[in-house]
Amino acid sequence: MKTALSSHVRPIGLTAALLVMFPAMALGQDIAPDSFRELESKYIFGFTFGSDIGPEGERELELTTKVNFQKRTGSYAALEQEAEFEYNPTDSFQIELGAAGVYHAISGVEGFDNFHGVNFGGLSANFRYLLIARGPGSPVGLQISVEPEWSRVDGGGKLVTEFEAQTRIIADTELVPNRLYAAFNLIYTPELEREFGYAKWERASTLGLLGAMTFRIAPKVALGAELEYYRAYDGLGLNEFVGDALYVGPTFHAQITNKIILSAAFSTQIAGHAAGDANFLNLTNFSRNKAMLRAVFEF
Repeated sequence: MKTALSSHVRPIGLTAALLVMFPAMALGQDIAPDSFRELESKYIFGFTFGSDIGPEGERELELTTKVNFQKRTGSYAALEQEAEFEYNPTDSFQIELGAAGVYHAISGVEGFDNFHGVNFGGLSANFRYLLIARGPGSPVGLQISVEPEWSRVDGGGKLVTEFEAQTRIIADTELVPNRLYAAFNLIYTPELEREFGYAKWERASTLGLLGAMTFRIAPKVALGAELEYYRAYDGLGLNEFVGDALYVGPTFHAQITNKIILSAAFSTQIAGHAAGDANFLNLTNFSRNKAMLRAVFEF
């Protein structure tokens, strides 16, 4: 008979085991040490970002698929497909412009209307500034990013007008040069939302703390794990606590060619609660699971 504790300990144990195994797997390979050259850290951590942004003049197309799925009751899946164009005017500044499409499949979920459909999701921009470049003179890289976004569909598939501006402070370091990396992200996201046909604006905000580690098991392949903690509030200034959630999961990164990067991540909620709800896990403000697949093309 499974217990609640064992079902939640198992993902943590698996993640810990993977982290322990990565160095052993890599050391067992017959790879010359100098084949592990410098690696750009931005996309190697999954949902967590690294501080590197690339050189002046670099241009990239980023295609990202994100899926949130499973609530406490019924069937729930929300998929977002985003395309972003990235350009670096300088070595320390990057601009991203994006557009997204969304798909929802919701049936029998408490608090949501049944809905299946595809919509245009909205537009976004991202401005990244590299405060400290990681290198021989600085073991820690530090970046700040601001991502304003306009959305027209909420998590339940309803038409809305939503504005948010996610601010993210990003720090990373190399624990073992060119092999073992760690990153930390602090996120603050204020949101304004109004349902289509209604005049009242709802105000909310989210605080997030993310940590990740990844190890290069081969010169072009890295595996790792990350831990994410989110707190949701009513009000733009983290006014009234409404719930939190803790996620853990594995990450994958591969340099397919010199111009193509592929990364993926999966996270499952292992702890959390919604305010006023005695149930374990917060499936009111957050989904049980989420996944991400990203492809980056440099040109």
